[in-house]
Amino acid sequence: MSDVLTHECGLAFVRLRKPISWFQKERGDALWGLRKLYLLMEKQHNRGQDGAGIACVKFDMPAGDAFLERERTAKRNPIERLFDQALSPEARLGEAKMNSLDELALKRAFPLLGELLLGHLRYGTHSGNSSSMCHPYLRRSNSESRSLAMAGNFNLTNSAELFEKLVEYGLHPVGDSDTGVVLEKIGYFVDREHAHLEATMGEGSFLNLAGNALMSEISRQLDLARVLRRATEHFDGGYVFAGMLGNGDSFVCRDPAGIRPGFYVVTDECIAVASERAAISTVFNLDPRDIEPIPPGHAVIIKKSGQYSIERFAEPLPVRQCCFERVYFSRGNDPSIYRERKQLGRNLAPRVMSMLDGGLDHAVFGFIPNTSETSYYGLIEALDEERQRLAADAIWSQVQSGKATRASIEAALASRVRAEKVAHKDQRLRTFITHDAARRDLVNHIYDITRGTVFPDDTLVVIDDSIVRGTTLRESIITMLARLAPKSIVVASASPPIMYPDCYGIDMSQLGRFIAFEAAVSLARDHGQSAVLDEIEAKCTEQATLPTNRMKNQVRLLYDLFTLEQLEKKVAQLIRSKALAWTGELKLVYQSIEGLRSAMPDSTGDWYFTGEYPTPGGYRVLNTAYLNWRRGIDGKRAY
Repeated sequence: MSDVLTHECGLAFVRLRKPISWFQKERGDALWGLRKLYLLMEKQHNRGQDGAGIACVKFDMPAGDAFLERERTAKRNPIERLFDQALSPEARLGEAKMNSLDELALKRAFPLLGELLLGHLRYGTHSGNSSSMCHPYLRRSNSESRSLAMAGNFNLTNSAELFEKLVEYGLHPVGDSDTGVVLEKIGYFVDREHAHLEATMGEGSFLNLAGNALMSEISRQLDLARVLRRATEHFDGGYVFAGMLGNGDSFVCRDPAGIRPGFYVVTDECIAVASERAAISTVFNLDPRDIEPIPPGHAVIIKKSGQYSIERFAEPLPVRQCCFERVYFSRGNDPSIYRERKQLGRNLAPRVMSMLDGGLDHAVFGFIPNTSETSYYGLIEALDEERQRLAADAIWSQVQSGKATRASIEAALASRVRAEKVAHKDQRLRTFITHDAARRDLVNHIYDITRGTVFPDDTLVVIDDSIVRGTTLRESIITMLARLAPKSIVVASASPPIMYPDCYGIDMSQLGRFIAFEAAVSLARDHGQSAVLDEIEAKCTEQATLPTNRMKNQVRLLYDLFTLEQLEKKVAQLIRSKALAWTGELKLVYQSIEGLRSAMPDSTGDWYFTGEYPTPGGYRVLNTAYLNWRRGIDGKRAY
């Protein structure tokens, strides 16, 4: 994606199934669990580079010793900083001393060494970008089983309503972020679970337990599935979040529509969970087929005893796995994602061919940025197959006419699809350090070009995985590509036009910033149909006070006025800088919805492109986003 998108966080979780002393003896590494957590986070660093945090729970610590520890940072290279700190006692102690320490001494020497380990990667959001905003969040108590650490990849569309619910419970929550709300709501029902168990097992009950005996039995019988069922009852959004209680119980749960991804594996040594299957596969050297997705509406629940189960905590909704994970966010070394991205490129081939006035002989193909490379391979494969078909037709025609010669056959076979590295991304320039005019000049140099790869009569085709705002295309990429002086440039997007805001984990909630929306508005005005903007505003205002489940997509009225081809032509105009001296033709082609769905049939979460939201809260966000745009409210998130 040429535009920068943020707000797609990553989760890593490791629960050791053997004592730390076992890893010290059998693996020669008492820090095995911490190192696995580090690798899981590093293999998902694409999901968050603005901050990170880790937390651990230490089993069976004596009174007076910490049992729940956490570190977070929003400084540069956060993963490296955290684990440099977490592992630093190793260098001070030395190998001989490390091997002589017993398990308790090791836990005391390493504050972040425990049997339960939780890591999180974060992109900065509207809430800010400081260490205090990084997960995991803590709800501390001097009771182990009431202490809670939580981290997640999620957005809730109704955090304000959930905040009010907490107030109704008689609580006084501080801050109304969805992370804080989730933490407090689950913590509240952990407390309720304690109260229920205490009433059934405490003094005066059949068991008549008190003190340590009562707390131990409560800890043993805590029902986290029941806690989650009650706590998440009114959640509207996409989420995978993990929680660890100080007593050693833990869970990782996934939203009922399966919007956000979460995968787990159980080995002899540990139970591991991550946002991406490929991370687990690489870190533990496992076949991806042995790694399971957490079923929507279910949680992986692990008791301190080591017993684990997959339990349903919510009624599953129709599965709407986020397709943007497959198009862009997740790393492409997952076998299924790799195949899907290639198919996206293949599906573009017919449309791209229709844009080539001079055919394949006068076309050069490249990609921008690196995340588009796999789709580029698919496009090149499909075009090469087309080239072979055209060559076969030419040869067969010669054979049938009796004019075939060795020279004519060699000539028919000589053509090639010209795939070149026409552009590559330079290191990110620190463009924020200067004034606007100089900043624009620096932005023009984010991408470098390879001169000599394109000739004046060539059409240059570059594939991008998706186009959100079009800013980088207009301010940098097109300007740089134009310096190659092709006859024309075709920008091919592997995904359809992004028309609607997201509210489930990606920072795309401001409707007016989408280049496709800007194009549709411009077309409406060009065609004398701008009254539709007033109509949509009236309908959005009318339904703004309705219950969320009665709201509809009114913005669709704008997009329904125009064909995909009309939208493409207008976007092509908008991504052309007015300062561009190059006089060649600039074209744009989008993936169709049908092409997207055929490439990734199991990922039906395509609301960015279709406006068909997986939960009612999405329609309220869309409604608010349109009204914010219409009223000139800029920079405000729509939920």
